[in-house]
Amino acid sequence: MIKTRGYAAHSGDQPLQPFNFERRTPGPGDVQIDILYCGVCHSDLHTARNEWNNTLFPSVPGHEIVGRVAAVGNAVEKFAVGDIVGVGCIIDSCQHCGSCAEGLEQYCENGFVGTYNGHSMGGGENTYGGYANNIVVRQEFVLKVPHTENLAAVAPLLCAGITTYSPLRHWKVGPGQKVGVVGLGGLGHLGVKIARAMGAEVVLITTSPAKVADGQRLGAEGAIISTDAEQMAAARGSLDFILNTVAAPHNLDALLALLKRDGTMTLVGAPSEPHPSPDVFSLIFKRRSLAGSLIGGIQETQEMLDFCAEHGIVSDIEMIPIQQINEAYERMLKGDVRYRFVIDMDSLQGE
Repeated sequence: MIKTRGYAAHSGDQPLQPFNFERRTPGPGDVQIDILYCGVCHSDLHTARNEWNNTLFPSVPGHEIVGRVAAVGNAVEKFAVGDIVGVGCIIDSCQHCGSCAEGLEQYCENGFVGTYNGHSMGGGENTYGGYANNIVVRQEFVLKVPHTENLAAVAPLLCAGITTYSPLRHWKVGPGQKVGVVGLGGLGHLGVKIARAMGAEVVLITTSPAKVADGQRLGAEGAIISTDAEQMAAARGSLDFILNTVAAPHNLDALLALLKRDGTMTLVGAPSEPHPSPDVFSLIFKRRSLAGSLIGGIQETQEMLDFCAEHGIVSDIEMIPIQQINEAYERMLKGDVRYRFVIDMDSLQGE
């Protein structure tokens, strides 16, 4: 076993605190990784505070991991000691169902194993995530990091990046399309960058006029203030696709009205309480679609990393030491981050 230091929540109403635990000794197909950076996702907060009522305590969050390979099993062929690699939201799946066969491990029909708060395949032990100094992962779920600079800003791509890339790719966003991105947070700011890099005309949809200038800096060519009835009315039927990144319950009908005939709005934000049900007439009269999307498979995540490296896309981040994680959660709830916290795991050295 490998001794590991990290931070964990021990109940939903307690702050995260230092936590010592053990990882498995690498098997023949395993990769042992020294974690350099880990992004802070809203899902981390939901899980640490048991807001989805499914947390296995103690919980070590973190699934936006960039690190350096420290050891490999004797059957590992894809990676070598010293490689810079990434680990996202999934560390195992059944590998034999229809979805896994198509490279869609996130939809594994037997249930994928989450990087944290998941049961290992065939076992009952809790998985511990990236708020730690190391991790051991099967080589099939480790990703090559093609970026050579600003590795801390690459970390959020392992969740926020693939969460926005996958639906944009699946619904074939590209040149000649007008795409709305709802919300300019950890997900939305990457959605703007990636949709623009795909060649679409991007429109930011936000409740905050103060975010318009930043949306334009990131690549949005226009903006709609969703609380302004005149702007919303003027934009009706103007968008081919909407990527909705907001993780709080809100009225979907007003946004659906912005779509053209046959347009789709895809939800990627995961609120702790449901959205109000949309009016069916918002859908049937223009043959609009309301869809959802969950992260991405391993092959697509590698494709996303390569695409972002090619186009110079990384997350806008604020680096923090692990000792500030509880403060970061509170700031995240207030939207006080531009646009993703990333933990420098070197800060664990003093624990």
